Amino acid sequence: MTKIVLVGNPNVGKTTLFNYLTATDQSTGNWPGVTVEKNTGQFTYQGNSCEVVDLPGLFSLETSEKDTQIDQSIARDYLTREDFDIVINVVDASKLTSNLFLTTQLRENKYPTIVVLTMMDVTQARGINVNVSSLSSALECPVLAINAKQKQGFRQLVELIPQINVDPLPKCASINTRYQFIDNLILEVVSRTKQSPRNLTDVIDSVVLNRYLAIPIFLIVMYGMFFFAINVGSAFIDFFDITLNILVVEAPRTALTAINCPDIVTTIIADGVGGGIQLVGTFVPVIGCLFLYLCAIEDSGYMNRITFILDRPMQKIGLPGKALIPLVIGFGCNVPAVMATRSMDNRTDRILTAIMAPFMSCSARLTVYVLFAVAFFPSNQQNIVFLLYLIGILVAIGSVWLVKKHILETSETSFPQTLPTYHIPSPKAILSKTYRRLKGFVIRAGTAIVLVVVALNFVNSIGTDGSVGNEDTEKSVLSAIGKTITPVFSPMGVTHDNWPAAVAIFTGFFAKEVVVGTLDALYTPTTEDSGNFDYGESFQAALRSIPDGLLTIGDAFLNPFGVFVDSTQSTVQMSEEVGVSLTTVQAMQSGFTGKLAAFSYLIFVLLYIPCVATIGVIYKECGGFWATFSVVWSVALAYALAVFCYQTGIILDQPTQALITIGIVAVSMFVLFRLLVFFGKRSEISVNRRIAVVETH
Repeated sequence: MTKIVLVGNPNVGKTTLFNYLTATDQSTGNWPGVTVEKNTGQFTYQGNSCEVVDLPGLFSLETSEKDTQIDQSIARDYLTREDFDIVINVVDASKLTSNLFLTTQLRENKYPTIVVLTMMDVTQARGINVNVSSLSSALECPVLAINAKQKQGFRQLVELIPQINVDPLPKCASINTRYQFIDNLILEVVSRTKQSPRNLTDVIDSVVLNRYLAIPIFLIVMYGMFFFAINVGSAFIDFFDITLNILVVEAPRTALTAINCPDIVTTIIADGVGGGIQLVGTFVPVIGCLFLYLCAIEDSGYMNRITFILDRPMQKIGLPGKALIPLVIGFGCNVPAVMATRSMDNRTDRILTAIMAPFMSCSARLTVYVLFAVAFFPSNQQNIVFLLYLIGILVAIGSVWLVKKHILETSETSFPQTLPTYHIPSPKAILSKTYRRLKGFVIRAGTAIVLVVVALNFVNSIGTDGSVGNEDTEKSVLSAIGKTITPVFSPMGVTHDNWPAAVAIFTGFFAKEVVVGTLDALYTPTTEDSGNFDYGESFQAALRSIPDGLLTIGDAFLNPFGVFVDSTQSTVQMSEEVGVSLTTVQAMQSGFTGKLAAFSYLIFVLLYIPCVATIGVIYKECGGFWATFSVVWSVALAYALAVFCYQTGIILDQPTQALITIGIVAVSMFVLFRLLVFFGKRSEISVNRRIAVVETH
């Protein structure tokens, strides 16, 4: 089998060529030791089987001390250490000077190379003509031009692959010599057929990169992404949720019950495994819409402008400009926010952003905020919600600063940025890229999520007497655990009688909106529904949910979070808005000792583990230590700040107790952080050694 490697600068059209060559025979994974995507595929032409590897974008085969970008290191190491037969060097014809630098290095290093020119339509529109045959003669290797829109040149490329056999170019003595060779080459092969007009890219950039308009345009684009991912994606969530509930929860439950399978086995398979798959499935439409939008702005050329615009202000908090994209997404859902860190080039930046993203208050948390605002802050609902969002942002910035200062060694470096030509993205290309990324999410995160959901469902279903089917009741093992550890939460204002609040914290590991459902179930017990599951009605409901969801998109345009916080509404109206009964609101008012205890509880909900899905994604993207760090740090920080808030509020009434409690928590946090620093540095040393071993092989 012939092994082909696609090499080129970032944003030159390698992925488009990869998609054409491999069609549907593709696979997506990770490069060993890191989380940079590895795209491979196969094709067969006239009996000749070929494997294609799409390397990350690369500017040069030479390294520098400041070059810490993982993807370029991977591409460089692959070319120098792996075995392959042919290099297809993809070159942007509109930027020959910068692109041919890598080409000359490939030719000098004896790689059997085919040069493929893209963006020829852009070049010709600028009145520039590239003599392909002269360029081929000068580089002493085959050169051909392709046009993705008109499907031109691809067949000639496939036919050329079996015939490749070229000799290397003589080595250039220095970088200046290489650029002199390129300049002379361009003078020989490039000619102007007309005076180059001001191209469309320059016209667009004069607006998009304008010092006054750049930030507002970026915010509009980000709002569009947020709206598309959260609201358009949410229109299909109920369909996935109901359909998967039928297929992987209720159908197995019915089958297992019919054969008199033990209840515990039914619970594990139907509620545990099936429920986990159902949970993963509910994220598919939102994450799919997110990836679709991101792929579109990546292929259009705007993504690089975002980095250019925001790099300087974001560097003030120790992150590159591109990090703002996951953080904005985090206000909708933390799972795609962590997934979006894949667009970042540097491993350290990815980890820092992945740690920061869960503190962005997602839309699921908003339902909890609204419920408590209804019960305890009816006249200041907007202010309370805004304050919680602000606290989350400040805690995220502080956490990143601490991690960057004490665990992850970083250097303030700015990488050379290329601003590609704007063009209309190919629907086929962005759909293919979206599919690969979405498939990767389901495979990578799904396993971890299902395992945790199985465990949580087990302790939530099994009773203290060994019975099964005690979900969200005080008979379950989970409720018993909640009652047992409720005293742990007393320093933040949760009394022993208010044990449902402690149980809701545990069930919140599933997803934050489950907190509301748990509180409603425990504060207002309902009679069990003994009716049989109606498959036909459920499937019809799944189908109806799509048009119903699409109809709400217009209303959601000015309300992207999906829940209005309107202080003019009555308590009854607002409780109905978040799906709880008035009895639950009244029980909460009795259970919590007052506004201070309720707000302290909200701080804990804001900051502790966002959901099992987010932790699963962090585990797959950043590794076991950083997933553990995120869990431990977020829970400890949530507890410390909630305790600090409550104890500060009662310090005048109980000064001795408050000061002692604050002191104990502060010392505990210091010791915990030093332990995290110790293990964090050990983990990073281990990771660096692993990467070094991979690179030497």
